[in-house]
Amino acid sequence: MAADLVLTNAVVYTVDSARPWASSLAVADGKIAALEDVERGPKTEVLDLGGAFVMPGLVDVHNHHAMAGRAELFELTFGADAGLGDILDLVRARAASLGPDEWLTGGAWASTLVSTLSESAARRALDDAAGGRPVSLSDDSRHNRWVSSRALELAGITAATPDPPGGVIVRDGAEPSGLLLEAAGVAVERVTGTLTADQHRRASQRAIEILHGFGVTAFQDAGVSTDILGALKSLDEAGELAAWVVSSLLVNDPIFGFDPVGAPLLAVAQDYRTEHHRPDFVKIFLDGVPPTRTAAFLEPYLPDDVHGACFHGSTTMAPDELTDWLLRAASAGLSAKVHCTGDASVRQFLDAVAKVRAAGFTQARFQVAHGQFVHPDDLPRFAGLGVAADISPFLWVPGVIPSAIAEVLPASRASRMQPNRTLLDTGALVAGGSDWPVSESPNAWEGIAGLVTREDPHGRRPGALWPEQAITLAEAIEVFTLGGARACGLDDVTGALTPGRSADFVVLDRDPFRTQDVAGTRVVETWFAGRRVFQR
Repeated sequence: MAADLVLTNAVVYTVDSARPWASSLAVADGKIAALEDVERGPKTEVLDLGGAFVMPGLVDVHNHHAMAGRAELFELTFGADAGLGDILDLVRARAASLGPDEWLTGGAWASTLVSTLSESAARRALDDAAGGRPVSLSDDSRHNRWVSSRALELAGITAATPDPPGGVIVRDGAEPSGLLLEAAGVAVERVTGTLTADQHRRASQRAIEILHGFGVTAFQDAGVSTDILGALKSLDEAGELAAWVVSSLLVNDPIFGFDPVGAPLLAVAQDYRTEHHRPDFVKIFLDGVPPTRTAAFLEPYLPDDVHGACFHGSTTMAPDELTDWLLRAASAGLSAKVHCTGDASVRQFLDAVAKVRAAGFTQARFQVAHGQFVHPDDLPRFAGLGVAADISPFLWVPGVIPSAIAEVLPASRASRMQPNRTLLDTGALVAGGSDWPVSESPNAWEGIAGLVTREDPHGRRPGALWPEQAITLAEAIEVFTLGGARACGLDDVTGALTPGRSADFVVLDRDPFRTQDVAGTRVVETWFAGRRVFQR
């Protein structure tokens, strides 16, 4: 069969251990047809790349693409380096363009601002900046919200409102301060107004355009609603979904306020399956995040006035409930991504997977999402149980979130984050995710550079975070290509440049193996299923 497209004079890195390098690549009918031994016909398009570096399209195993697209199109956005004064100035400017009671939503403020935003004075300053409008701003983990007085009023949150299960209404004296942790923010989410079907579609489309600019051709969304599922189905049926997408169906929802979740969502999810969209995973939040002491640990947090000296955090489910959900999912042919940020939640999940495997479910895929803290005894269990490590967000370098974690955990534990070298050495499947928009961009090259150096790839913060856990560049590239594809069940179609797989590849501005600036790597072109979807 003659090729539709041939790339020549290229440095092709296939991420296939059997044949890692080639100098040409042939595409036919949207798939890789051959390497080197290329059959051309009279209509074959030939592209001479002049020695450019080509590799598989990147796979982002953990993002919230629709949330990122919504933020890009419809919300106020700012980085975690913004201080309180900066945020108030941005709110004031945005509010000037809004109606008198129109919602102002956005983010993301730094976890290190938790204590500042726990005071009512900060909420009153927000009220003033917003002109009394309802405001809801997420933190850098997207688990917690800082809201205005009008937002509290519309959500029905008063001094008499008890903390909801799995959440905390932070109070200054008796009154709500405006800081809502975990599930406490759901009441606000449910009154902020909803996007139209067209807006959801535009949000997904815009997010995928941004992902193409960073070379991403496949991703797993880590928590979807029926609105997001509908947008993806609509795009694919119109021939406009230029990515492989795996969706994670929420079993519990302590932060988004989506409806339905759990069994009703699982019952309808397969109606949204299309050629490029696979609703193949369930998503369970088993704990929260360390900076707000909602992650579950085997050993206690540093003592404070609220929690005392023996507080470990807790999981959202009892062990039997978690095991039951994993068994129900596996029985339905679904895999599971489970959010675990503390080592106690990781252990509980691994224990549950052991029971599922013992029950005979060998094909279900399981992912620990984040898993930045793992007890040494549990590290070998990943490979033994067939559990992938979804190492996201980019928490293996010094940054705002590690700094916030260092305020609540002893230094000896806070510095032992993301044991990626040990995971690989013990045989675990490691997959790279951005957790965008928790991370400010889905640029995998920043993450790849961080995996190799354990240092801030932009040099903004000194030092290295547990440098013994660095991995090689080849390993890091596989983490963000074939590793991700295997973890989310897309390795039958993408992740490496081998004949028969989808022709998903990127052309780079440099050879990452021959540069001192891996983090500065830029995508020049992105191709999906044999067609160019991005050109710089």
